[in-house]
Amino acid sequence: MVALPDRIFISADEYLIWEPTQEQRYEYWDGEVVAMSGGTRNHNRVSGNFFKLLDDALGDRTCEVYIVDVKVQVEPGQKYFYPDVVVTCDERDDDPQLIQFPCLIIEVLSPSTEASDRGKKFAAYRQSPTLQEYVLVQVTQPGVEVFRRNEQGKWVLSDYNLDNTLLLESVNVEIAIADLYRQVQFEAEADNS
Repeated sequence: MVALPDRIFISADEYLIWEPTQEQRYEYWDGEVVAMSGGTRNHNRVSGNFFKLLDDALGDRTCEVYIVDVKVQVEPGQKYFYPDVVVTCDERDDDPQLIQFPCLIIEVLSPSTEASDRGKKFAAYRQSPTLQEYVLVQVTQPGVEVFRRNEQGKWVLSDYNLDNTLLLESVNVEIAIADLYRQVQFEAEADNS
């Protein structure tokens, strides 16, 4: 693997050509290429569970669910991110490299990404006119936060715990929160920190 400089600045067009050829995934933030960090087993399990539950529920609809390796164009030529899970139900999404019209984005939180996922990433995602729900999932303890765009265009927060069922209104799918945490070991995660 070739060592890369700490900070890389290139154009969006250069990024879109360069990034798919890399072994590691990189996001694009206003001209800067940012390496993605690796996740834990719990992170991977929760992402996989969410993907599977959504994919099974949406199998007979025109919506498409993607996990980890598909980037979202948040702002053309400015921001391209890799959410943990993304859903599009928009037939205009026909680019093989990225999603331009997401309706649902899910980020599984980790200590290294939580501040960004809650802050500047969510601020950028909110600019997408098609995004209806943004979901943040904890992995160190059970807990899900869902931000929904209401009819006035404001984002409203709802919290869910292990005993709740989550209705994802953007795709009309119900998911038991406990199913998201299938095979997740919270004690092991806390012991390894």
